[in-house]
Amino acid sequence: MKMIRALFAVTLMGIPVLAQAPASSSSSNSDAPQMEDLTFRTNVTRIVAPTLVTDRAGNLIDGLQPAQFHLFDNGKEQNIQVDVSFQPLSIVVAVEVSSRVEGVMNQVKHLGTLLPTVVGDHGEAAILAFDSRLRVMQDFTSDPDKLKSAIDHLTAGNSSSRMIDAVDKAVFMLRHRPASNRKIILLVSETRDVASEGRLREALIDAQMLNTLVYTVNINQVAVRLTEKPTEPRPDPIDITSRPTVMGQAPTPTNIAQNYGPQNQVQFAPLLKEIYTQAKRLFVDNPTEVLSKGTGGTEVAFLRQRGLEDAIQRISTEIRSQYLISYSPSNKDEPGFHDISVVVERSTYITKTRPGYWIGGGAQ
Repeated sequence: MKMIRALFAVTLMGIPVLAQAPASSSSSNSDAPQMEDLTFRTNVTRIVAPTLVTDRAGNLIDGLQPAQFHLFDNGKEQNIQVDVSFQPLSIVVAVEVSSRVEGVMNQVKHLGTLLPTVVGDHGEAAILAFDSRLRVMQDFTSDPDKLKSAIDHLTAGNSSSRMIDAVDKAVFMLRHRPASNRKIILLVSETRDVASEGRLREALIDAQMLNTLVYTVNINQVAVRLTEKPTEPRPDPIDITSRPTVMGQAPTPTNIAQNYGPQNQVQFAPLLKEIYTQAKRLFVDNPTEVLSKGTGGTEVAFLRQRGLEDAIQRISTEIRSQYLISYSPSNKDEPGFHDISVVVERSTYITKTRPGYWIGGGAQ
């Protein structure tokens, strides 16, 4: 029997798992292949934890020295490297184009003039539109005119909104971008998901494993409900001659419509339901909040065009103010979720970074 040797390259944070197929055995009588002299080789990528530092008033803190930072992975301090230089960005802008947001599409299209602020001189971006479909309107480019043209050509589609699937698609697109680029997803949508095939947990883990930050710009639900097109009324199942009328009126379609039409029905119930849903979400995480918090990004919302400008400016400023902390975990043999915390030595500063990452396997 020949000796069979398998080499495995196992990585963290989204690098594909590579395996060399075992050599075929010359013996076909065995029910199962036997493996001897098994050799493992583990290559662990460096985990990146972009960190924003502010004072208690929320003012950004610049000029900190690398030695002032301490990072803990599952409570164990790590040997870290702090990079203050700005790295080029690879951004996927995922925009909801469902029929529900048609009324605010003109405001959303203002993104075309705002994106260069986020992308920067050396970055790149791609435009992904989603309703029940996932459409790449523009592949990665540094040309602001192409990005603006793609945004301008967004049109409202059907009532579905596959937000989670769009995030998964964006992560897949980012896998093939330069390793030196920071990976960003800018999600512009409602806070709800409608009809996705994927699950939120898997989408979050995929983003975490690729060191991807998700920034969400939420389209205000109340504005959507007030601006969406009303649905077409259903035909009246009751014959107009069977409808009671005011004495002296003939049972004509016009008179019936005046007495029983939609204008005489209570129309504010859907809006009250939406307001209740908004209040409830103050206490229950929604998908956009889970994605932004889980990756170290930020969740912002806008109601008017000026609010969209402020949201994009805030995101751009935050990305460019982060300290990039990287490390190779000394406790990579601990499977499961690894909690990350960052502190600044001898200060009361507040730090914001990704909450952690997932790692499979463990010591055998």
